[in-house]
Amino acid sequence: QIQLAESGGGSVQAGGSLRLSCAGSGHTVNKYAMAWFRQAPGRERELVSMITLRGTITHYEDSVKGRFTMVRDNAKNTVYLEMNSLKPEDTAVYYCAASRHMVPGPEEDEYEAWGQGTQVTVSS
Repeated sequence: QIQLAESGGGSVQAGGSLRLSCAGSGHTVNKYAMAWFRQAPGRERELVSMITLRGTITHYEDSVKGRFTMVRDNAKNTVYLEMNSLKPEDTAVYYCAASRHMVPGPEEDEYEAWGQGTQVTVSS
């Protein structure tokens, strides 16, 4: 089973940018569909973006479309979430996850591996 480790979180002002990284170990990320989830205080964890097992991006949560970009770098065994034009409502703990499904959905039980999470805080 793959192990995942996120990095790159931090505190930024509204309008700023961050790039989150999710490094895989023990297995290669290109054998999985990969996703980014986030969980804001008092809210359920939600799917932000997902790359299918074959590498075709199929999903961005509506509120991040046009601002966030997910990329899988097979050579580095890492997936990235480039976040631009950040808003205070993007504040959350961000998690990467891996699934053996070809096209997993937003249900957490479709994902077999999770990172520990990285905090993103956007101030107004």
